[in-house]
Amino acid sequence: MSDENNTTERTTIVETGGGGGGGGVLAVVLLIIVVLVLLFLFRDELGFSGKKTEVNIPDKIEVNVN
Repeated sequence: MSDENNTTERTTIVETGGGGGGGGVLAVVLLIIVVLVLLFLFRDELGFSGKKTEVNIPDKIEVNVN
């Protein structure tokens, strides 16, 4: 005789942690790289270079008015 109420238990395992945070880390690393490249490109305008700018101001300016 067969048992009509024969049930088989099944277990489904859903993993919710680990390995899902890679996108955020990648975005932060790319943002840091972009900021460093921009700082390198515009270091003269931002004053990070070791060059000293020398400005010469004349002692007097002659103006001729006719």
